[in-house]
Amino acid sequence: MKRILALALGATAMAASFATSAVAGDYPWKPEKTITIVVPWSAGGATDQVTRVTAGELEKALGQKVVIVNQPGASGSIGKKGVQDGPHDGYTWAAGAPKQLGTYKLLGMFDTWVEDWRLYLNVTNVPMVSVNPDSPYQTMGELIEAMKANPGEISVATAGAGSSGHVAIEAIVQPLGLSYKHVSYDGGNPAVIATVSGETQVTTQLASEQAEMVRGKRLRPLAVVGDQAVLIDGYGEVPPITEWLKKVPAVATSFGIFIPKDAPAEVLKTFDMVWEQEIANSPALKKYAAEKGAVFTPVYGDAAQKRVMPEIQADAWSFHAAGRTKMSPEELGIAKPE
Repeated sequence: MKRILALALGATAMAASFATSAVAGDYPWKPEKTITIVVPWSAGGATDQVTRVTAGELEKALGQKVVIVNQPGASGSIGKKGVQDGPHDGYTWAAGAPKQLGTYKLLGMFDTWVEDWRLYLNVTNVPMVSVNPDSPYQTMGELIEAMKANPGEISVATAGAGSSGHVAIEAIVQPLGLSYKHVSYDGGNPAVIATVSGETQVTTQLASEQAEMVRGKRLRPLAVVGDQAVLIDGYGEVPPITEWLKKVPAVATSFGIFIPKDAPAEVLKTFDMVWEQEIANSPALKKYAAEKGAVFTPVYGDAAQKRVMPEIQADAWSFHAAGRTKMSPEELGIAKPE
């Protein structure tokens, strides 16, 4: 947990240290109408949660209304494609995990690439393995043994192919040679609710999507899919999966909003400045991260692209190993993680 907190503090300090040439609110672009952010998942999930907090901060900075439109479907590709196909005038943005912009083409879902977009990140989330409280599994070790004994029978709820939850379960089962029953939903919140209700046995969605249910004792967390424990306010510490698996791929997921990179220059410059001046110092986003077991990582532009690329590499090669890709990641210039 100390390492996670150090990352959060380091990112905040880095963002706050950027040179600022204008007084907050004195931006080159002043929006004249409502800004729309398309959340390509259902309401209540990780993307929806953090985007609504971010939208409130943007409204204060820009003096213009920012509305959220939920447009789920096809693992988030439908909503993002709508933004790409629409006017690139700065008034319509997409939200979510930008790493997916690097794997949609690989999966044959959406012809786009991460460098076609300007990225603005807010938090980084980690997946968590949880079960219904009535489940017999008290530890991650017990769940692993059950999956070994019942190949393809343990049902796992995720937000669909390519989602953070899907990447997380693949990171667990591939090294162990296990199989499971994949049950996909149009967002992290429905996947979590499915496990709460007993419709599925397990969910591997993000800790931020599960935190409220964990606090309410409606989910039992078994492990964080990473090498560091996570502290959830009101519950306690959730152990890292490395207590049972020696090594797992990097599956932490950056979140944010993004816009086609050919949007007007004054729009991009304005949002660069907003990220430096307002988002990097946002008490609301810092509070959200602390409550949800997330890491506050307010970076944008080239720094955001650099941060997201290892996530793209890990996902791309994981999907390829699982036989889900239409081509090799190498064909898109995605290097295999070391």
